[in-house]
Amino acid sequence: MACLAGAFSLAGTSVIAARFFGGQLGIFTITGVSLLLALCLMLPLGWKELKDTCRRLRLRDGGLLFLQALFGIFLFRLFLLTGLEKTSSGEAGILTGATPAVTVLLAAFVLREPVGRRARLGIVSAIGGVVLIQLFSAGKLGAMSLDHLAGNVLVLLAAISESSFNILSRGFALKSEGSQGAAIPPIPQTMLVTAMAMFLCLIPAAFEHPLSSLRTIGWQEWLALVWNGPFVTAQAFLLWFAGIQRCPAATAAAFSGLMPFTALLLSVLVLGESSYWLQWVGGLLVILGIILIAGKSQPEPKKEQAENSWSELPNRI
Repeated sequence: MACLAGAFSLAGTSVIAARFFGGQLGIFTITGVSLLLALCLMLPLGWKELKDTCRRLRLRDGGLLFLQALFGIFLFRLFLLTGLEKTSSGEAGILTGATPAVTVLLAAFVLREPVGRRARLGIVSAIGGVVLIQLFSAGKLGAMSLDHLAGNVLVLLAAISESSFNILSRGFALKSEGSQGAAIPPIPQTMLVTAMAMFLCLIPAAFEHPLSSLRTIGWQEWLALVWNGPFVTAQAFLLWFAGIQRCPAATAAAFSGLMPFTALLLSVLVLGESSYWLQWVGGLLVILGIILIAGKSQPEPKKEQAENSWSELPNRI
């Protein structure tokens, strides 16, 4: 749980770091460069483990890792960075509070993890926080513009991508442990997922003139890139993969609520954005959802049952 708390607290800072780019760099350039910086940090530390892991990987394992890269990094950052161009950091932070609810619902369907009464109340609480911030924004603006609404929808799509990544990671951890006797260590798994996401960014980044753009940015933008790489990507994903191997997806869903809370808090403290009491009520509802979803009333599913559910997913779809 400590690993999950650290992972999502770091992930919440990505919403704030994105504000320091100021539109000078393209979305895929930001993502690609930050992932490259993360790989440069991790390769010297885990090269031997990476080689050993690659020898054991099968084609299907590589496909599952690719899906983690697609949803957890590529699509998440694409939707988030695009949405932040149209909405505020604090509002985006609260909107990512949809992640716990979506993760619990996907865990019940995909992994067949049981959802107790407290977890259901947590889902309602998290969704209530998201709805509250939407009603607040509409009331504050009089009539929410289509551009602002589109930004909020994009941030919600980022939350759905993050939830899909949570389920894929937990399912892969169960599958690798059951078939190989031991789960893939966090460092090589982080490096593989990071490398795949970086290659996904290469072609679209080429159309953003990355070299000329990077030459024009200042120290704040470079600092944000470094933060997005070694910290938001490398450190957060290392903590995430270490935590998801030890906790069910519902527990991970609870701690994912720390991401919007961190983003809202830092948007006020660091960026000086205005905050309103309804926003903090929405934040408290998200925290309440964390407490409820992580409650002891949720029985952890048997590993064999979860593995069977994961392997039967294509047939059920």
